Amino acid sequence: MGSVARSELVIDRGEDVWVWDADGNRYFDATASLWYANVGHGRREIADAVYAQMQRLEAYNHFGDFASGPAIELCDRLAGYAPMDGAKVFLTSGGSDSVDTAFKLARRYWDAIGEPARTHVISRQQSYHGTHGLGTAIAGIPANRVGWGPLIEDQTIVPWDSVDAVADTIARQGAERVAAIFVEPVIGAGGVFPPPEGYIEGIAEVCREAGVLLVCDSVICGFGRLGTWFGIERWGVEPDLITFAKGVTSGYLPLGGVVASARIAEPFWGPGPGSPVLRQGVTYAGHASCCAAALANLDILEGEGLLAKGAEMEDALLAALERAAEHPGADHARGGTGTMGALELDAGLVAERCTSSPRSTSSRAAWATTPRWPSPPTPPTRPSGRSCSACRRRARRSRPSCSSSSSSGPRSTTRRPTRCWSATASSSAGTT
Repeated sequence: MGSVARSELVIDRGEDVWVWDADGNRYFDATASLWYANVGHGRREIADAVYAQMQRLEAYNHFGDFASGPAIELCDRLAGYAPMDGAKVFLTSGGSDSVDTAFKLARRYWDAIGEPARTHVISRQQSYHGTHGLGTAIAGIPANRVGWGPLIEDQTIVPWDSVDAVADTIARQGAERVAAIFVEPVIGAGGVFPPPEGYIEGIAEVCREAGVLLVCDSVICGFGRLGTWFGIERWGVEPDLITFAKGVTSGYLPLGGVVASARIAEPFWGPGPGSPVLRQGVTYAGHASCCAAALANLDILEGEGLLAKGAEMEDALLAALERAAEHPGADHARGGTGTMGALELDAGLVAERCTSSPRSTSSRAAWATTPRWPSPPTPPTRPSGRSCSACRRRARRSRPSCSSSSSSGPRSTTRRPTRCWSATASSSAGTT
């Protein structure tokens, strides 16, 4: 924190794809803030919807049998978009909440059906699953895991691009001990790594054969970023659980959740008081005003045809990044699957710049060109499979082709009856 204490970039306002700092300088918001401004900044429709809801009921808890109209409507709508029939939705306050909820739900499911030994969780190198306790434990970015003391040990991190590594881990642990694997459709914060051709389908097949739950972490990839509602639809795969957040409200208010397949939800939705209780929930889950923001946001995504844009623009984005990669300070570009891209800098040049001393200047622009750390960081380690420029070019160009790709348009929005899980299944969960 000391390195930014006197050099904060204070963002003051936003409109569409632009933001302005406190000094009036305009910036193109290429990162959509933190991967969430899917419909852009300054959408009056969302602000009006939140204002109207706050005048009626700003919020109320969703524990036990409590519910609100916006939460129920949102859950019904999201369940209708989900790529699995009979889906149920458990609302949270954000992405990290959603990951920890999915982790606990995966283990709780196996316990509820009489297989409590299934506790082992698999994740991938370079993956990011939030910063709460369980998400930190399965993080595939080493820097995110260190310095916190002991984390859960019943987990394995495998190479990001190897189906065989997942199958071998399940065989080594024993399928009867493995609960789930967490997969981002496209690895986001870990460097933007689209899956190799056939990877997602291969992981799904391994999970089916071993009875392991497939958890799709769509916190970054959802709501149009890959051209579909949850991203995973592009590969024709039906996961057991989907985590979401960010683009569900385009960041206007914090909200997240977990979509569960009918199979996973069933033990907790049985009739009568004898059904297992999912003792999980957060204070602001189902927050009425946040749900109102989400509903207005979904209206914009549908009404303006924004959902498919993530796929329609992917080639143009990658082409632009590849032109930028011709700069002598760049190594290569990655992307080609949705509006997600990365430009990897030349590690040697970065290390050289980091060893120089910051120039004395009061100009933000000049200061931005100087290193802000006292010593060079460890050069980044790239995942395997990128040993030469030609290989890297083929890898980043490859992407799956299947009947459910975004070129066929978004999934039908036909709604199926459901209920907000946060309003029913977390009875007796207490407060947080």
